[in-house]
Amino acid sequence: MSKKQFKTESKKLLDLMIHSIYTHREIFLRELISNASDAIDKRYYAAMQRGETGVDKSQFEIRLEPNKAERTLSIIDNGCGMSASELEQNLGTIAKSGTQAFRAEHENAEDIDIIGKFGVGFYAAFMVAKKVTVYSHKEGEEAAVWESEGEDGYTVKPASYEPIGTKIVLTLKDDGEEESYGEFLEAFRLESLVKKYSDYVRYPIRMQVERSRKKKDSDEYETFVEDRTLNSQVPLWRKNRNEISKEEYARFYRDAFHAYEDPASTLHINTEGMLSYTALLFIPKNAPFDFNTKEYKRGLKLYANGVMIMEHCEELLPEYFNFVQGLVDSPDLSLNISRELLQHDRQLSAIANNLKKKILSELLRMQREDREAYNEFYKAFGRTLKFGVYDKFGANKDFLKDTLMFYSRKEEKPITLKEYVDAMPEAQKAIYYAAGDTLAQVKKLPQAERVADMGYDILCLTEDVDEFALRILESYQEKPFKSVSDPDLDLNTDEEKKAMEQRAEEAKPLLARIKAALGDSVRDVKLTDRLKNTAAFLSGGEGMSVEMFKVLRSMPNGASLPMTFTLELNPDHPVYAKLKDLDDETLKEYAKLLLAQAKLVAGLPLDDPAAFAEAVLKLM
Repeated sequence: MSKKQFKTESKKLLDLMIHSIYTHREIFLRELISNASDAIDKRYYAAMQRGETGVDKSQFEIRLEPNKAERTLSIIDNGCGMSASELEQNLGTIAKSGTQAFRAEHENAEDIDIIGKFGVGFYAAFMVAKKVTVYSHKEGEEAAVWESEGEDGYTVKPASYEPIGTKIVLTLKDDGEEESYGEFLEAFRLESLVKKYSDYVRYPIRMQVERSRKKKDSDEYETFVEDRTLNSQVPLWRKNRNEISKEEYARFYRDAFHAYEDPASTLHINTEGMLSYTALLFIPKNAPFDFNTKEYKRGLKLYANGVMIMEHCEELLPEYFNFVQGLVDSPDLSLNISRELLQHDRQLSAIANNLKKKILSELLRMQREDREAYNEFYKAFGRTLKFGVYDKFGANKDFLKDTLMFYSRKEEKPITLKEYVDAMPEAQKAIYYAAGDTLAQVKKLPQAERVADMGYDILCLTEDVDEFALRILESYQEKPFKSVSDPDLDLNTDEEKKAMEQRAEEAKPLLARIKAALGDSVRDVKLTDRLKNTAAFLSGGEGMSVEMFKVLRSMPNGASLPMTFTLELNPDHPVYAKLKDLDDETLKEYAKLLLAQAKLVAGLPLDDPAAFAEAVLKLM
């Protein structure tokens, strides 16, 4: 029989298929196995339509046969098979989908989970094969063989192929310097690809595999051939939740995601309706070793009817939930022609939106009902949630605010914002916090003394993102956040305010002398009534606290940020009383010492540590 030519458009599409559409050439096996699974579905469905209830579904299978000697890989199924005319229609015309035609012929065929859609997956075979031979036998028709070496055309002729079904024989390309096609003849490679992409195809995928074992009554080993089923077939997530034990979920999580411990929590979601999907999500206890590196890949595994489409679908998870691991399986997703990438549409957005709500709900449930587990989780991923609050100018702050926890100075443990507000005295007007490098440092901040003396709790912030997150939140349940270093804490009575104003007025000449002595190294010098046992401390200005300044200064190009703060003095401290009687030169030395000690308490670097040490020794 003479060779038939692909149509001009088909030639172009075939070239595109081979060189452009698929990113990874290993995808060819997924596509051919999916086609085989579809063919079996069609045969079984057609038998049911004819009333053949005695069909034994357990007899259906897909078989892989690598042959290193002939450099061929065969994919064999006992599905519906194709006649000569169907081979020509389905394989001779690229993008002609036999599955679409099957659905058109059988009006109820939408009820079965057939994977194929575009009619192009078969041609992925040409990425690895220099010749593709397809033997097929449809029940009641003569067997036929379709053969092609690519763009130069194809032939279709009768064949002596007896089994009902299809056998695709790939004659692999020769190995080059940079590419090895022989890898697809190795049993371990084929096993790994089946496990990765087709583990949950509902029919067994079998292959004969060589193994070794000890001979009976001997220390010698012998080689034997085992007919092995390579796929699991039934996905765990497609079982009913009440049929799956906690141990089964944990084992699946450890195996599928290479985890060394059980998850903190598991979500098994099954949604049906306008958009149907199943999701199996895991919230880890601890961060993986590469979580904070560029190598970490977020996103859920994406399956279409049990066939893996993407290993890391980032679109299904917001950045602030990047720690969640799991998968989504849906028959309704709009995939692109290669089934490697998703088309961004409302279906995907709807699933992602629903998943983030489910994850939030589960985190809050853990927080209420299993605080110990939530505390462990929060140690690992609390920083990610705080960045989620701060990111995108606080777009997600209201969604995430109840997940946050901060260490309570009064309770001496992490608490939620709601717990803080619920415990506030009636007279308390704000949520107070103090920021520092360590918990020990925060607890000793002198500017927190007045707030603590009034019986108000203080949230201790020790991570660089903490204060940024609270500033973005602005308030919680209409209670504003206030740093204990804020210039106006509004803690005084009217009488106390008047008394302080009077003292400040009287101190103006002295404060002006100190400001003159310190020059541009401080923004201002003023009195404060929030200190008890400390002579002075530094406060920020123009919306920037000392801690925020330290964070920004540590960033690239942050060194140029001017370091100017307000030096606040305690008028009740003995040192302040002594300042009044000093001459200008001595006052200048004392002022520099007070500024230096205030910087040290705030965790700021000294401009000249040697000069500070010399001044202390001189004073001693």
